[in-house]
Amino acid sequence: MNSIPLSEVMTQANELASQGQLDAAIMRYKEWLASPASESQHHYIALFNMGVLLRSAGQIDDAIAAYQASLKLRPDFYQSSVNLGLALEAKGNAREAIAVWESALQPVEGQTLLLNHLGRSLETARQYSDAERKLERSLLLEPNQPDAIQHYFHLRQKQCEWPVIKPLPGISAQALLDSFGPLGLLALTDEPAVQLRAVQSWVSRKLPPDLPRLSPTEAYQHERLRIGYMSCDFRWHAVSILTAELFELHDREQFEIYGIDFSVDDGGAMRQRVIGAMDHHLPIQSLSDEEAAQLIRRHEIDILIDLTGLTSGARYKILAYKPAPIQISYLGFVGTCGMPQIDYILVDRFVFPKELIPFYIEKPLYLPEVYQANDSKRKIGPTPSRESCGLPADSFVYCSFNGSYKITPEVFAVWMRILKRVPNSVLWLVADNPWAQDNLIKQAIRHGMDAGRLIFAERVAPAEYLARYRVADLLLDTSPYNAGTTASDALWAGLPVLTCPGRTFASRMAGSLVNAVGLSELIAPDWLAYENKAVQLAFQPAELDSYRQRLQTSAKSSALFDTERFVRNLEATLKLVLHINQLEE
Repeated sequence: MNSIPLSEVMTQANELASQGQLDAAIMRYKEWLASPASESQHHYIALFNMGVLLRSAGQIDDAIAAYQASLKLRPDFYQSSVNLGLALEAKGNAREAIAVWESALQPVEGQTLLLNHLGRSLETARQYSDAERKLERSLLLEPNQPDAIQHYFHLRQKQCEWPVIKPLPGISAQALLDSFGPLGLLALTDEPAVQLRAVQSWVSRKLPPDLPRLSPTEAYQHERLRIGYMSCDFRWHAVSILTAELFELHDREQFEIYGIDFSVDDGGAMRQRVIGAMDHHLPIQSLSDEEAAQLIRRHEIDILIDLTGLTSGARYKILAYKPAPIQISYLGFVGTCGMPQIDYILVDRFVFPKELIPFYIEKPLYLPEVYQANDSKRKIGPTPSRESCGLPADSFVYCSFNGSYKITPEVFAVWMRILKRVPNSVLWLVADNPWAQDNLIKQAIRHGMDAGRLIFAERVAPAEYLARYRVADLLLDTSPYNAGTTASDALWAGLPVLTCPGRTFASRMAGSLVNAVGLSELIAPDWLAYENKAVQLAFQPAELDSYRQRLQTSAKSSALFDTERFVRNLEATLKLVLHINQLEE
């Protein structure tokens, strides 16, 4: 063993690892490193390789020690810096990971990789401005990085850095657009053809084209229909807030409900409620995508409903194995997923007019009334005073509690015109992050607006958050990415919502919700009508009060908030699609 070169040890270790013998592979490196005759100038490589195996074996602390030893021998070996940071990050030590990557930015060939990891980690830590700068440095070194471009522009959206698309040397405007991430794209453009092209480009980079199908082509013959809901958001998240009661109300005589779960366990009451509503809880966090797909196949899920789509944390490769005969996209992502393995997207006829069909790979599966599930058990806290919210007592309060990335310069300009036409009015926004707040204030000043007309709300507990809507006068919707959960939150709390539908699913969500509670008068046909309606309601309080009264008396029995009715509609739709697929076999 003493005279064996490292290259031969690597071959032996790789062969052992490929056979699943990780401990034996690790031992090969330990024996070689302990040998006096080993090539000491290559110890840093052996330590790095051993660290990779240790990490694969779940021995994360030993992996960290191996990477640190490698760097002690060769401080500029950036591969060890990258992996050390990732291991520290996996242990929850994000600050230490960032410090490692910051100190490792010496060798030119490693800078883009290290900058990208820094940008991603800083974005996760909500340090958006620093993250943006890191990714910009990376893109100036190497422009052709679609993933880095995706995060870079979404960071600019989150900070309301306008224009969002900033030219980069060495890359065309079309390539920039094609590299835009799926979620950010929903907030960038109301052109469904642009969304489809960019999503297909994104999927082609992320998924191999020839994964084997796991499910049979014919339907299973189960006594009860097995429905699998798959999500990384079985926790305190908008998806679970909307769907918790749906899971609870499924008819157990006809349906068997599986929760296929790769969520972070936040230990909260919402997670406990969602998991408790499942007949079967299948945690897949520790499984590979292929292993998770095989698990779904073994459970013979009839219909797999994906609640994540192409949003952050998604595991779309599981769906690419087609582990269920029927696969449906729902709620978490409202664009096309661009994958032929997803058969349908659950919609209603308002959010998904027939003109959208050519721009989706999925076929529309129409619910009879409204696409969005809701929870009729949500509690609303005591109504606060305007003073406690930092609002003037006698002003007309427009609000928009959407994430800052949904605010566009075009819609913001409309809001500023509304404020100018209604002198005694303010715009109440969520304090999403300090950079967005500063940029929105600067934009307001550019529009000739007093910065004090913008008021920012800090985040509060859920019941308090819902109660806040009761001190506002009107919710102003965003576009091309509408309020979804926030619109139904406002309507549930009794606040009218004004919206202007566009051409895409994302730009028609709020219109669907407003329509479902019977307030179609608040669906504006164009942006001038939207502006005029917002102004009109400020000067005609009786009309606004009539909308509030209608919400108070009939919202709970409406299609939007009658959850029992929604569940029965959904179940009938799922049984129908199963029947149709059986006929097509």
